[in-house]
This record gives sequence, C-alpha cells and structure tokens, in this order.
Amino acid sequence: MGKTIIISNRLPVQLQISNGTLNAIPSVGGLATGMKSVHSGGESLWIGWSGLTDEDTPKELESDIDSALKEHGCAKVKLNSDEIDGFYYGFSNRTIWPLFHYFLKYSEFELNYWDTYKKVNQKFADAIIKNSDEDDTIWIHDYQLMLVPQMVREKRPDTTIGFFLHIPFPSFEIFRTLPWRDEILEGLLGSDLIGFHTYDYERHFLSSVRRLIGLDVSFNEIYLDNRVIKVDSFPMGIDYKKFRDAAISHESKSQDERSDLQVRLDNHKASAPDTKLILSIDRLDYSKGIAKRINAFEYFLQKYPEYKEKVRLIILAVPSRSNVPQYQLLKKEVDELVGRINGELSTINWTPIWYFYRSLPFESLIDLYTSSDIAWLTPLRDGMNLVAKEYIATRTDKSGVLILSEMAGSAYEMNEALLINPNNFEQQADTLKRAFNMPMEEQVSRNTFLQKRLERYNVEVWANEFMNALKENRDLGQAFISEKMSPQILMSIEEAYTASKKRLLFLDYDGTLAGFHKDPQQASPDEELYELLDELHQQKNTTVFLISGRDKETFGRWFLPKKYNMIVEHGVWISRNGDDFKLLEQVKSGWMSKIRPVLESFVDRTPGSFIEEKNYSLAWHYRNTDPDFGTKRATELNTVLRSLIGNDDISVLNGNKVMEVKSSNVNKGRAATRMLSEDDYDFVFAIGDDWTDEFMFQELPDSAVTVKVGLKKTQAKYHVENTKRVRQLLKRFTKQ
Repeated sequence: MGKTIIISNRLPVQLQISNGTLNAIPSVGGLATGMKSVHSGGESLWIGWSGLTDEDTPKELESDIDSALKEHGCAKVKLNSDEIDGFYYGFSNRTIWPLFHYFLKYSEFELNYWDTYKKVNQKFADAIIKNSDEDDTIWIHDYQLMLVPQMVREKRPDTTIGFFLHIPFPSFEIFRTLPWRDEILEGLLGSDLIGFHTYDYERHFLSSVRRLIGLDVSFNEIYLDNRVIKVDSFPMGIDYKKFRDAAISHESKSQDERSDLQVRLDNHKASAPDTKLILSIDRLDYSKGIAKRINAFEYFLQKYPEYKEKVRLIILAVPSRSNVPQYQLLKKEVDELVGRINGELSTINWTPIWYFYRSLPFESLIDLYTSSDIAWLTPLRDGMNLVAKEYIATRTDKSGVLILSEMAGSAYEMNEALLINPNNFEQQADTLKRAFNMPMEEQVSRNTFLQKRLERYNVEVWANEFMNALKENRDLGQAFISEKMSPQILMSIEEAYTASKKRLLFLDYDGTLAGFHKDPQQASPDEELYELLDELHQQKNTTVFLISGRDKETFGRWFLPKKYNMIVEHGVWISRNGDDFKLLEQVKSGWMSKIRPVLESFVDRTPGSFIEEKNYSLAWHYRNTDPDFGTKRATELNTVLRSLIGNDDISVLNGNKVMEVKSSNVNKGRAATRMLSEDDYDFVFAIGDDWTDEFMFQELPDSAVTVKVGLKKTQAKYHVENTKRVRQLLKRFTKQ
C-alpha cells in the first residue's frame, strides 16, 4: 500500500529563526486542519515551500530545517526570492488570482511571470518524483501548482493524482483571455480527479476543456488517451467541533478571564442594549467587496436613518499581499471611506464603524463571532468563504443572522442565510433592515438547518470524500468492456497473426489511421501511413480493407493508385486492388431531397457546421462549431430527423462530431461480414474509433480481434489510446 503525498504552495508548518535557533510551529489554517485525517502517521508526506527563501536560510541550519520538517511529516521545496516574486507575487497573484476572480483589468500577462511559474512548478514536480513511488497517491492543491499534475504524469504515468482548486474557476469567456490557457488546462488534465468547491466552477472548467482543446466530455468525465479524468465538486467544510467547542468554552469564562476585546464588546452592549453589532471579516482583497460593503452601509443609514446609533459595523480587514499595487490602493480606499463616514456620521455616543486592520488570534475571532448579532459577508467573487460557516458554528443558542453574497461558493450550501447581490445597494439596505428585525424564532429555525449541515459535512468529511473519489477513479477503466492493449495481449495477438494462414484486416481511417482535421478534405494520408499500408497490402496471405464513411471520390483520389482494397460510405461502395468502385449494396437516394433542406436549415443556424454530400448519404459535420452549441444542435437535429424518417428504410448514425443519414441496410458490420464469408480466414482484425465501427465489432465472430481507439464504452475486446498507438500496433504486424 503506497503512501499519500500532499502538495501545496506552503507547508502546514511555520518556521521561525531567532538568534540562530529554529522553531517549527504547526499551522492552524483550514487546509492544514482539513488534511489531518489524510496527513497522519508514517504513511503520508506533505511537500511545499517552507516560507523561507534561500537568501533567508542560513546554510548551517539546512539540515536542522529538514529534520524539523521531517518530524512533522513534511519535506521542503527550496525557492529563492526571485522565484517567489515571479511565481507567487507575479503569475499566481497578479495573473491567475484576478483573472479567476473576474477582475480582468488587474490581470498582468507578463511572459517572465509565466516562465518563472513553469520553473517553480517543475521544482515541485521534481520534489514529488524524488519523494514518491509509483503506487503512492498524490493530492495537489490550488492555483499556484496547476502545471504540476501533468509534469508528474510524464514521469509517473500510472500514479494516482488528484488536484483541488480552492478558488473559483472562471467562465470560458474569461478564461480564454489567458495567453497560456491551453498549457494550464493540459497541466490540470494530468490529474485523475479534479475537484472544485461548486458545480458552477466544475461546469466552467469542462466548458473550457471542450471549447479550447476539443476533448470529449461525457457528463463529468473527460477522455484523454488511455485515461478517464473525473471532475467533481466537493464543497470544503470547517472544523465544526473546534469552533463549537471554542464558543462553549468562551461562554463559560468568568469576567476576569475575558479578553480586553470581549470586555469592550460587553461594555458596549451593556451601555446600548438595543444596539446591534454587524460583523465583517475578510482578508483585505479586492475580491471581497469591502469598499462596496462600506458604501452599502452608508446607503443603509441614509435610507433608514432611524437605525443611526442603533447599529455598529465592525470591520476586521486582515492584511494581505501588501506589496502588490492593487492591494495598496485598496487599503487607501478603505481607510479613506471609513474615515469619511465616521467623520460625517459619528455622534458623541456613537461611531458607526469600528475598523481593525490586523490579524487577530483565534480567541479574539471567537469573541467577535459570539458577540455579533449579524455577520455581513459580501464578496464580489469567492471560491468558498469559510468565515460564514465559522460564524454559524459559534452560535450556540442558534441566534444570529448571516447575510451572505450569492457570489460566494458557500452560498450554494447555505440557502437559509439571507443571500444578496453584493452590487445591489438597495437590496443590501433592505436585507440589513430585515436582519435587524428578524424574530428569534426565525433565526433559530434558519441556524438549526445550517448547523446540522455544517456539522455533518465538516472539513474532515470533505477531505475523506475527495480521497475516496480519487481511489474509486483508479478502477474506473474497469467499467469499460474493452481491455487496454497491454504488452502481453499484444504479444499473444502477434503470435496468432504469425501462426495464421489467411488474415483479414479492417482498418478505419479518420480517428484511427489519421487524426481529425477541421476540414475533412485536408486530412490526407502522410508518407508514413502510405509506407505502412504498402507493407501490409503486399504481405502474403493478408487481405487489408480500408473501411470508412468517406466518399468514394476522396478515397479514390488518395488510395486507388495504390491498389488498396476499400469499402467506403459505410459499406455502399467497394474497390479491390485498384479497380473502379462498384456498388456493394443496392441503396435508394430518393429520400435525400427531403432531408437535405432540413440539414441546410441547421447549417444556417449553426455557425461552423457544414454538409458533406455523398452518393447515397448526407453528413452534417459540426466539428468546427462551439462544442456546447454543436452538441445541443445535434440533439435537436437527431430528434427532427427521427420524426421525419419514421419507418422509412433510412437510419441516422451519430459519429464523432458528425451526424450521417443513410439507408438502413448499409453499415460497416454488414460489409465486413460479407468480406469474411468470401474465404476461409483464420485471423480477423478490425480497428476503429467511432460509433459506426461498433457495427463491425458486433457483427464479426467472437474469434476476431476487435480494437477501439480511445477509452469509450464499446463492443470491442481491446482499446488503444490514439492514432500513434494504432500505427505502432500495425507496424508490429509488418515485421512478421
């Protein structure tokens, strides 16, 4: 049983060097807490940056640092100050963070940031390779390390790799603006399981995968070579018991044991018993909407002046990335807003806003959570927002009102909160009034549901659910009928091929012998393919048929001079040894004039689609359309066509980004069995990638070797990853 390797930008240990002495202190953050159940005992390792740059690390303490980290089950990735500037403060927080939070105007697309990001991601990948084995399970965290999964996959193709993104994944229209969008997607797709906080983020990611790199997506599964990559949502929880117990302990403290902050809060409540405290806690980040929240508070007091001196807003802004220009400007804006509003609205006995720009210890957070009547959290975009959950967990008597932005990931789980649009001041003012006057019975009812949910789906459950899903995904390939073409299977097929006296091979073209092209007419064979087919065609006791849905004119132009055997248009036409094409089946074409106008109307309404007219069939191609829109139109067209054809002798084939209408008595399986009946073949081989090839796999005898290209559900016995593997397999036949 392999160990679990956790990878994040920072380790769950804080290193402090003072007077040549090293101290290692465990972190208490959400991720560190959540991973306790995963990162425990001697069967796990956490890899990350120690927080100390190379310049800040005395050489004589290097071994001491490694030993201290080892005691906590950790190993470090060494980074210098230039790498931190380009990788963390640069690409991670000046490019990805604003872009993924929809602040496109703040995103900086600097090539040197990107180069450093790649370099540092490679460092993390190298550290994983160095410290892991093939049977280990690897869990990579967050936006700083999005290239790492594929970097590890290249060296460890069979390792189980999970990735979790803790921030939003933006819509396709936002993500497509990133110059290195394909590289980011390909990096993430090195994973076996990719997790997001919400279904929306999952949906945006899948849309980008379809539209930008054109991979097949079925529900939440992505097919890439010989792997199935699963994408799912896992909303992160909190350590509910920790916050609940802290609140209970807080309530039992005597007056002498209470903190200075709690005494001040108690005195305020005693002096103004009808006053409500509104709590706002965030990192000082532009995505949190702090400035808008302060403006909305001012608007509330203007719209409902009767609440002056009856409410007080407590703002705790935790310092964040203070060396980034946008954050410096934000602090200046917030400072000025608080100063202006307090200056204009304060009275002798009342200051509307208490503003703290600092980090507070855990005990002080509990003071604020338990003392505040309302928590008001209005991020403009937030991956999750755990503060909302922490506030509810500390409300031991189930009192309190949570006002939460619908743009926060946690809003999807916390419908009992008062959800608002952070850009709507009118709505926020009315919601504050509603919260101020909410009856205790309603508060208890709402918070009862919230607390039960948060207690049940805590951070430990979140971590374990992800790990269980990752382990389940290892065996996902077993759900497919076909076996992967392993070296052992290939060897046995080669032996059967060599020992046979008469061989029959059926080779599909598009997606099998050659890759797809946006324009089907341009996907002509290359010299390597011609050489391969020549060798097979000239082999003694071997009959090779190229079997395709292509039209006879195109295949005649490409292959007739080579005198290959060909079956085209799904079995309508046949050519042997360079002879002209002849009808293999008697088919009708009268129906085409009725169907063509329907297809033309869909071409008009689906940009990028086109009609390919063959002798006895019509094909509607939508490979060049928007993937989501094309799939939608294909479903619609399928319904329309099936209602039109009724019981006519016509069928609809749904292929790879193509829908073909043809006579029902024609398919590749029927054609293949006719060829098989013409002689006494003792080795039969068929390979293809599309639904149209399934007719061959179904109709050929059980003794035939049938191979599907790509990992999809199939009637074939085996599968290979891609066209490259197909050619490698066929080359083995030429050496017999």
